[in-house]
Amino acid sequence: MRYDMAEIGVHARGLPGLPEDHAEIPVWNAENWFYEDFTPGDKIRSIRRTISEGESMLFNSLVMDHHPYVSDQEFAAQEGVFGKRLVAGAMVFSYGLGLAATNCLNSFSYGYDRLRFIKPVFIGDTIYTIRENLSKVVHSDEMGKVRVSYSVYKGEGELVLYCEHLMTALYSDPEPFAEEAQAIALAKAKKSA
Repeated sequence: MRYDMAEIGVHARGLPGLPEDHAEIPVWNAENWFYEDFTPGDKIRSIRRTISEGESMLFNSLVMDHHPYVSDQEFAAQEGVFGKRLVAGAMVFSYGLGLAATNCLNSFSYGYDRLRFIKPVFIGDTIYTIRENLSKVVHSDEMGKVRVSYSVYKGEGELVLYCEHLMTALYSDPEPFAEEAQAIALAKAKKSA
């Protein structure tokens, strides 16, 4: 069964310990997508989110980022290149991905590529994210690899961050991918021998 990426939060998946009638209710922002359900070209857009001073400073404190550009208003205003404090890039990255991430129970993070901080984000800016499925390839006999992009925008569409997320995703039916997965495993074995 193929699920459209825009159908977020509509697929029920029971969890151990829940009453049966509760388990049948779809979980908000959780999906039951398998490798076959990821279609290159599918896109989703997140809600918008304004970044406040309090949460910016809390994030800086949690990760011990006390660079003057993010934590010292006087420095940022008087000596900084931008004339005001920035939101830490790591926070923009975290929020940007979080805004469009789904809790897909069949996929697992494999890493990130092409992370770029394109424009500064300031306290009080409002951001949103567009996530796009870019590609997918067979990876092993149990799962494939999916590449998605996250484009984070502020205001009325100014691109501030771009990255690509690599994920592995379980096959709902491994059989159609078995021959290709076996060939990949043999090629890897030959390389390492």
